[in-house]
Amino acid sequence: MKILKQIIIYCIWTLVALLIGIGYMRCMQVVLGVNEIPVKGGWNLLHAFFYWGAIYVGLIIGVVIALLFIFLDVFYLKKKLKKNMEATIIRFLFLTLITMFVGGVHYVLEKVIDVI
Repeated sequence: MKILKQIIIYCIWTLVALLIGIGYMRCMQVVLGVNEIPVKGGWNLLHAFFYWGAIYVGLIIGVVIALLFIFLDVFYLKKKLKKNMEATIIRFLFLTLITMFVGGVHYVLEKVIDVI
């Protein structure tokens, strides 16, 4: 029963990380600007790719955030937060820090180095 509870908790944290990843990409779309591809004619498909691309890349970023968070939680946070009452708040803080780190790495790889 204890293992099942841990799996459910990590599934919830993974869902939160995926939503944060999609939210990050939606914020990046705001930074990039308005989609100026015309909706009429053959350009409609490219217009749809602009929005679906944010969800696709956001899910990938969310998976990276979730994996980093789960590894950090299993190997470090569990031991440190055994008897801490604010464990969920501290875990959410670490999830936010991991999100900022992954967002920074994504920005450097996409805009500065131009690898992605």
